[in-house]
Amino acid sequence: MTATMPRPEVVERPTLEPLIELRGVVKIYRSGKLEYAALRGVDLSIAAGEMVAVVGPSGSGKTTIMNLITGIDRPTEGSVTVDGQAIHELSEEELAAWRGRNVGIVFQFFQLLPTLTALENAMLPLDFARRVPKRDRRGIASHNLELVGLGDKLDHLPSELSGGEQQRVAIARALASDPQLIIGDEPTGNLDTHTAAEMFELLQRLNREGKTVLYVTHDLELAARAGRVVTIRDGIVARQREAA
Repeated sequence: MTATMPRPEVVERPTLEPLIELRGVVKIYRSGKLEYAALRGVDLSIAAGEMVAVVGPSGSGKTTIMNLITGIDRPTEGSVTVDGQAIHELSEEELAAWRGRNVGIVFQFFQLLPTLTALENAMLPLDFARRVPKRDRRGIASHNLELVGLGDKLDHLPSELSGGEQQRVAIARALASDPQLIIGDEPTGNLDTHTAAEMFELLQRLNREGKTVLYVTHDLELAARAGRVVTIRDGIVARQREAA
């Protein structure tokens, strides 16, 4: 008797034009003669304005999905489309420009430059993209730091800030170009429980204000507070469910 694989649980969703769409995505990493299939045929759609948590065991493919959506990595097979743009077809230069306009990324370990102030770190994407006049960049970065509650610490170095404050600077930096999409790779994973809850409330507020928020987390309680939870297991979408 041949064993059959259980069918993934699929959420019936309203028909909406997706902001993010992955179709038949396979990602294989190669090292010499060795191959590792991180993703094995992923289909995933996320509508504009959603807040989606991605969960799953270590090595399941969660971060690979995030890297493909942000253009940090490319699929071996399949397509990755964000707001109608097939980003897997872009050159590296085009990807960098696209990412700077459309995506804000918040990392687990903040990745702030230690010799720059909070204000200077929050200005970095504007300085790199050079799409905003230099005279306006300080005001935009200051405004974003005000939004995350750090308007009184513009001149503080990262070493003079708590972990939660450093993550707030990272979020302000992610907002620099007013992107429609905020991506978090374990954005609360390096914070204590109380501070993690505060960070999550900030992401929820940004979502209520119209941002699409997609984040990886190992914290199932925080995941359950998203609008939708996507479970990745062994390189496939094993389950999707709406928030309770």
